[in-house]
Amino acid sequence: MEDISNSLLTLWEAYPMRGVTVLALQLFLMVTAGVAAFFIHRYSQKTLIRRLEAGDLSRLRSLLLKIGQRLAFPLSGLLAVLVGQLVFRQFGLETPLLNVLAKLLVALAIVRLLVYALRVGIAPGPGLKAWEKVISTSIWGVVALHLVGWLPAVAVFMDQLAIGSGDHRVSLLMATKFVVLSALYLLLALWLSGVIEQWLKSAPHINVSLRVGIGKISKVALLTVAIMLALTEAGVNLASLTVFGGALGVGIGFGLQKIVSNFISGFILLGDRSIRPGDVISIGNTYGWVRELRARYIVVRNRDGVETLIPNENLVTSAVINWSYSDKRVRVRIPVEISYGDDPEEAMAIMEKAATASSRVLETPPPAVRLMEFADSGIALELRVWLSDPQEGVGNVRSDVNLAIWHGFKEAGITIPYPQRDVHLRQVTDSE
Repeated sequence: MEDISNSLLTLWEAYPMRGVTVLALQLFLMVTAGVAAFFIHRYSQKTLIRRLEAGDLSRLRSLLLKIGQRLAFPLSGLLAVLVGQLVFRQFGLETPLLNVLAKLLVALAIVRLLVYALRVGIAPGPGLKAWEKVISTSIWGVVALHLVGWLPAVAVFMDQLAIGSGDHRVSLLMATKFVVLSALYLLLALWLSGVIEQWLKSAPHINVSLRVGIGKISKVALLTVAIMLALTEAGVNLASLTVFGGALGVGIGFGLQKIVSNFISGFILLGDRSIRPGDVISIGNTYGWVRELRARYIVVRNRDGVETLIPNENLVTSAVINWSYSDKRVRVRIPVEISYGDDPEEAMAIMEKAATASSRVLETPPPAVRLMEFADSGIALELRVWLSDPQEGVGNVRSDVNLAIWHGFKEAGITIPYPQRDVHLRQVTDSE
């Protein structure tokens, strides 16, 4: 700001009227650059959005188009300012206002690019996308105040707006510092945790449960360090947080115990490795394979493509059937009844041959047929087959094998009985 003041003062002292004219022209050019940048940005946004919605773009090209969306406004404004500077310098005139505006536009472009790079490194999502503009605008605001030289004066004014009790004092400056630094450090922490998770996914020598556990622990640790650094640099006395810690403990005791329980249960599941991504489980009426282990819940996807979110606490306190805990092979039972007038040995041979109708049935252990009982309506037989991929479903194997049994029985003349009941009618006389 001192440089701007000195340049304007020198211009005013040398050419009083000319200084006013130059200043007015620079202000007019700044407004013109802003309007031009707005319309260029608006037109480019429509064009870029249309290109992105068209699809069939490579990942690199899509990334470049999204970067162009964020840099269209500052770069178009910067182009107009540079042209104005070139024109002014042809006449030997200084451009202090345009110099500052150029620095501000360059800073805006750099901040938007860095924040977008961090957001993409973390994970794409509507929540982070909404906060991206808020974070980039806040950071650019601080940088802009620093570039024009107003930051110390604004900091002093904000520090005077404070409330205090005893040795504890909280000012507007402290609160603003904490919010801005927290946003910045949390963004960096999430980005680093995302990098760690990507590295863990590409490490084949680390098992899946350990990858998830290390990823969760690193994320919690990085977020904790980020908050502590923000508090320290904002000037908050950490000893004063004891009251907040007590209030947090009361809150956990009254209303947050379920959240904390689910969070701790998640680490228990990771520690004992009872449930891992890819396992096929049944809990209650839910059957499917585990897609993700999250801090509060797990994601289970069934054969219909429906994803169920099950709280971690339910998995620790309830009975869970893990079809692939130690061995992914599962046995499927297919019961069939035949009439008493048919040969059970022939029927058993047909059922054993029908097991080969599905390519997913294992040869080892081999399919087996058992005569279970002599039921009311017929002879109860049961075919037992083994599968190594229960996550692909069991119903389709049952269907293929049952259909093959039906055709085999029909060719051999073996009948499947209907339920039978013997009804005895008794005539009641008057004497009775």
